[in-house]
Amino acid sequence: MRLQRAMTAIALWAAAGAAFVPSAQASDEHVATVNMFARSPVVRPFFEHAYGYAVFPTIGKGGIGIGAAHGKGQVYRGSKLSGYTTMTQLTIGLQLGGQVYSQIIFFQDKRAYDEFTSGNFEFGAQASAVAITAGAQVQAGTTGAGASTSGVKGSGDQAGGYYKGMAVFTHAKGGLMYEASIGGQKFTYQPASN
Repeated sequence: MRLQRAMTAIALWAAAGAAFVPSAQASDEHVATVNMFARSPVVRPFFEHAYGYAVFPTIGKGGIGIGAAHGKGQVYRGSKLSGYTTMTQLTIGLQLGGQVYSQIIFFQDKRAYDEFTSGNFEFGAQASAVAITAGAQVQAGTTGAGASTSGVKGSGDQAGGYYKGMAVFTHAKGGLMYEASIGGQKFTYQPASN
């Protein structure tokens, strides 16, 4: 039953389109998600030192051979809302099931923030995240978030948890297919109107 609901939710999110219209409910959901991540002793230092971040309260992912994921989020420079983002992901391979999770992406510096907010950003195929549990402890460590750099050179080395200027954390909300792979996630960005 849970799998069927996850698959239905993914289909509805995909049909909703890429434009994000903020609402009071969405803002409350984003605040609650940020607070959940901030409770993690692993994630908390990133809020203190990051140039900015993007937060996705709910990303739905499911697949039978071909998988898809979709989620809408908000982007912050410092603690100020700068815009809205939509994430989509298509995967092909052996997969069966569905999952729902939250995700936060920290930008180490202005270069990483500018790259993400350029309008068409995509994580590279080997990109991954650190998954935290409901108790906000680290569940699975991975190699970091790789980013397709579209002409920006980077060493690829991790520095303080960042990989190519970004650090990604996820939190499982439910489902039977949970993984920390974020390779192939594509993001659009729309600036907030002042």
